[in-house]
Amino acid sequence: MSINMDVITDISVALGKILYYFLESLLYKIIPKTKKNVAGEIVLITGAGSGLGRQLAIHFARLGAILVLWDINQEGNTETCSLAKENGGEKVFPYTCDCSNRQEVYRVADQVRKEVGDVTILINNAGIATGKFFLDIPDHMVEKSFLVNAISHFWTCKAFLPAMIKANHGHLVCISSIAGVCGINGLSDYSASKFAAFGFAESLFFELTMVKKTEVKTTIVCPHFINTGMFEGCTSKYPFLLPILEQEYVAKKIVNAILEEQVYLMMPKFLYIILILKQIISPKMLMALGEYLGVDTCMVSFKGRKKANELQTETEGKHQ
Repeated sequence: MSINMDVITDISVALGKILYYFLESLLYKIIPKTKKNVAGEIVLITGAGSGLGRQLAIHFARLGAILVLWDINQEGNTETCSLAKENGGEKVFPYTCDCSNRQEVYRVADQVRKEVGDVTILINNAGIATGKFFLDIPDHMVEKSFLVNAISHFWTCKAFLPAMIKANHGHLVCISSIAGVCGINGLSDYSASKFAAFGFAESLFFELTMVKKTEVKTTIVCPHFINTGMFEGCTSKYPFLLPILEQEYVAKKIVNAILEEQVYLMMPKFLYIILILKQIISPKMLMALGEYLGVDTCMVSFKGRKKANELQTETEGKHQ
């Protein structure tokens, strides 16, 4: 009898919490959350030398944050530093760092702690895409995709999360992708690595909640393809449903999600419908939907392969 009562109690508590959080989420849809102040927060952005990382740096500079910019491209990173300062950034610290190299991540992280302080907002944004069909991807580029897009998140979080946990204050931001929740034709290595990044970030969110470090926030971002050099030339058959997103728009949405401490951000909102359909319809129906939306053919005209080929050549040169 006591066992049955325990079961009933557990179910009642669970249902009560589900109802509470459901009503809370509805309330926040009507009344937006109060945005937190990030002035003086130390914000580290990986992949800051161009694209989305650069736009995020500019936005946080305007908000008075202390910026730490990481990129393997020193020239691009220096340019981002200048732009951030032009947009109000008073304290901007650029560092050259190859996020795929664990020892280098730890070394530069130590340098950041000594020269700037403990990072309080970590944005794992660095990413690469080969844009090739599976059998055409060189082995070392498969490894590189995982090292940059997913495994680097382990090293950056190991470097900066302990201080956040100790202070019970911080924010982890994972830039995943639509390819991190739905497999995409022609992006097998990119998609798999972004799935890994999503899973890691979500696991950390639950882990931090379980150990009651609820003031260390998590935001996981899954946008459709962004108009950056990485996805240059990628097109959408029906842009009113799945548009190719502009960097400025995405950066603004991400910053807002961080300020409102949203856990999940998917862009556009039509992605939420696709995810629901993915769970309830057959794979053939999903393929038909993908064909209708142009997702199955978007990589065929992926001019961003030129960028990937340049990266491949550069990487091969380093291996020789």
